[in-house]
Order: sequence, then structure tokens, then C-alpha cells
Amino acid sequence: MAAADKILKMMENSSWVRRMFETGAALKAEYGPENVYDFSIGNPNVDPPEEFFRVLSETAALREPGQHGYMPNAGYPGVRAAVAAEIARDQGVDPGVEGTLMTCGAGGGLNVALKTVLNPGDKVLVSTPYFVEYGFYVDNHGGVLEPVPGGPGFDLDLNALEARMDKTTAAVIINSPNNPTGKIYDEDTIGNLGALLERKSRELGRTIYLISDEPYRKIVFDGAVVPSVFRHYRNSFAVTSYSKDLSLPGERIGWLAIHPEAEDRKNLVSGAVLCNRILGYVNAPALMQRVVGRLQGHTVDIDLYRRKRDLLCRGLSEVGFRFDVPRGTFYLFPEAPGGDDLKAVDLLREERILTVPGRGFGAPGYFRISFCVDDAVIENSLAGFRRAFARMG
Repeated sequence: MAAADKILKMMENSSWVRRMFETGAALKAEYGPENVYDFSIGNPNVDPPEEFFRVLSETAALREPGQHGYMPNAGYPGVRAAVAAEIARDQGVDPGVEGTLMTCGAGGGLNVALKTVLNPGDKVLVSTPYFVEYGFYVDNHGGVLEPVPGGPGFDLDLNALEARMDKTTAAVIINSPNNPTGKIYDEDTIGNLGALLERKSRELGRTIYLISDEPYRKIVFDGAVVPSVFRHYRNSFAVTSYSKDLSLPGERIGWLAIHPEAEDRKNLVSGAVLCNRILGYVNAPALMQRVVGRLQGHTVDIDLYRRKRDLLCRGLSEVGFRFDVPRGTFYLFPEAPGGDDLKAVDLLREERILTVPGRGFGAPGYFRISFCVDDAVIENSLAGFRRAFARMG
């Protein structure tokens, strides 16, 4: 057999998002793209800000020596200094140049953080619903992902998390604003989580790291504020990408930051820099590093996503779907009428509407709609949503 048994099993359980995206491609080929309403994948449809194109053109035109050569494994120092300064402005804690690494997107940053802190057999906790790739990332480095049911309203259930913590627990991953729910964990929740991790680390005799995955940090609505994990827990990593807030998912550019007061920080930083090389990512792309270094504080027009959210929420509410209005991201996570998310997704697919079952995020009974699509896709899909809803029981 050519592929390893483990990989074959992973392929069976691989992302529902990609599976539905591929289904959408087949339907578009059969019926035409304009007749398929693809809400399956979080691929931003809002153009990058105009400033990006100006900076990209200027940066690409430079012909200084070494522009496309090797750089330090953590990335260009000047770019890291600009990113660290923006983190300090945004989160109130400065990780410093030495604690800021440029990475191949958030996925690269998460893998670097996990490889840095995991020993074989270590456990990583995550609250459901969660981004399914976390399980593969943890497995990459010999760990075991343990999903923990979330609380009401998709909040963190701190008692449930505490009950799962033992001497094998190395880290907790949180994602706020959350994919798939759009939930933002509030200041009290993050503060209480930090206090819990501090106490359990002492009790268990090992540091439990908090890894905060934040690619949607700036995609927020209605004046919402995303609390800083750095303000509440010193043994923490923050990871993000520019895929969402600058609409650059294909460029695979992001960063990893380590709290300036983390225990054994010198070795954490050195270990992360080493992992940034030996994982094969080597460096985040040189051109994109220099570009985003000049774009700190810039984002796409977030109000465009707010308008899409409101358009979709208004339409689905009138149909009869039940959901919490997301305060961030570009996802809606409605209840599946009758409780069967696979049935709901199948009935919607018959209307050529592509969504993702909640079980793909560890939360059966719901389904995810990615509304980073043209307004016309939302508007033209509503009749199909209504017909499918009538058949969902």
C-alpha cells in the first residue's frame, strides 16, 4: 500500500470544508457558477485594501542587493519590529522583536508553537466547536487533541476544561473570534481562563500553555472588542495570519508572538525559531514579509462583511432558522432544524447551496455558512434556503 495507514485514516476524516468545496466545484461545472451558492469555504471575496497594491508594486520594484536572499530564521528584524509594535498597540503587551516570528500563515505559526512545547503523548485541549485542522496539527508533533464540550452560547466551559487537565496536558488552544460560530470570548472569560491555567500549572507541576489562534481578530462588528490573552496569562502564544484582515490567504503570511514574561522564555523563543526552520517552512516569503511590514494597522473594509452578515441573518431569520448573530468572523452557525446537520446540509445541497455540517467542527446539530461571498449569492440563495427549511422537519 503506497500511503501510510495513518494518512489513509486521516483522509477519511479530513476536513468537511474541503469536501464540500470540492462538491461545489463539481456542481458549478454541471450547472454553471451563477446557479450554485457556495458557502462552504472561508475564502475572502473582499479585495485587499488599495494600499496593499501600492506597497506591493513599490516593494517588488526594488532592486537592492539581497532582496530575495536568505534572512534570519525568525524573519526580517525590521518587519518583526513593526509587527511587535502593532501587537503592543493592539494588545497592550509588547512581545519585542525577539519574541515575534514571521510565519507561513497561522497554520505555520500553530505548528511552530506546538512543536516547540509538545512531548510525545502530550494532550492539547480545545473547546468545541473548533477548527478541525487543529487535530492534524497536534498529531504532527506527537500530541493528542482532546475536544472539550463548550458551554451555553458556544462559550468556554471552564469547569469542563479543568476536569480534563492532568499531568499530560501541555496546552489549550482557543480561537476568538471563533470559526465556526463567530463567538468572541469576553474579558471575564479570558481572565478566568488565565487564572485557571496559572492555578492548574502550579497544581500539576508543569506549565500549561495557552495558544490563541487569532486570524479573525480584526473581523469584528458592532463595536466588539477581542480581549488580549497576553494581558491575562503570561505563558501564552498568539498566532495570526493576514489571510482575513488583508484578504491575502494565498500568500501564506502571518506571525507567532510569545509573551515577554513566559517561563523559560529564552528557550521558548530559541526553540520556536529552530522549529520555524526545521519544519520545512524555513521562512515566511520574503516579498510578503516586506509588504505586510509596511501595512500594520491596515485592514479590508470590515463594514462590507457586516453588511453581508446582516443580509444573511435577516433573510434566514425570516425563513425560520435559529442562530446567534456572530460578533466576528464571516461565519454563521445556525441550528439544523430537527437536529440532523447531515440531513440539513444534504437538503441544502439539493438546492445547490453548499454549507458545512457542524460535526465537521465537533458540533453536530448545527451547520456553518461562510458569508464571505458576493451579496448576490446570498440574495439568490434565500429561496433555496426556504424550500430546504420546509423539508427539514
